[in-house]
Amino acid sequence: MHWADTPIHFIDFEGSGASGILEFGVVTLRGGELEAVHTRLCRPVGRVTAEDTAVHGLDAAALAAQAPFTDEWEYFAGLRGSGPLAAHFAHAENFLLKSAWPYPRTVTDFARPGREATEWGPWIDTGRLYGQLSPQLVSAKLEALVLTTGLQAELDTLAAQHCPAARRQYHAALYDALGGVLLLRALLQRPEYASATIPWLLQMSTLDSGKRSALQQGDLF
Repeated sequence: MHWADTPIHFIDFEGSGASGILEFGVVTLRGGELEAVHTRLCRPVGRVTAEDTAVHGLDAAALAAQAPFTDEWEYFAGLRGSGPLAAHFAHAENFLLKSAWPYPRTVTDFARPGREATEWGPWIDTGRLYGQLSPQLVSAKLEALVLTTGLQAELDTLAAQHCPAARRQYHAALYDALGGVLLLRALLQRPEYASATIPWLLQMSTLDSGKRSALQQGDLF
């Protein structure tokens, strides 16, 4: 299961456990190319604090007329059915997604070929991958990595093509998803990782040795 043969859906959410998902951005990477992008704003399900608005620039009044995130069930269930999900430090995305829907449909287990799964994860996690495979980096934060790897200009070019005009900055969902997918592609274009498999990426995206062993199925890389 070579990484380029399977769509990888890179996701970013803006929101919190209290407010719910206020914005999502999804970029699908297939064969090393950006195949599709999708983003929209979502109506809050709870309180949007001033502190949260200061980070992501979204407030409850401006979002009141938007459809709720839960309208996107078919879209996200379809993503999970066609390929693994990815995020930069995926804990927040996994938490928010499970807050909306605890489980997806029964899908292919991309970590263990030949099996089925009923979880949104495991996730391909660029924060964990860069932290382990490039430990010399000072910071694994998204913005710092994009700058360090020389991807900022490419990110801004893609943002001008795909992001809403007011959402072309960090802490905007599609902008961050584009940054993350560029990091993933840059990593996989390195000669030493060109033959990486989806199971190996999922395995290396966890720091938990027990979970990593559970994902291991023979020679994954």
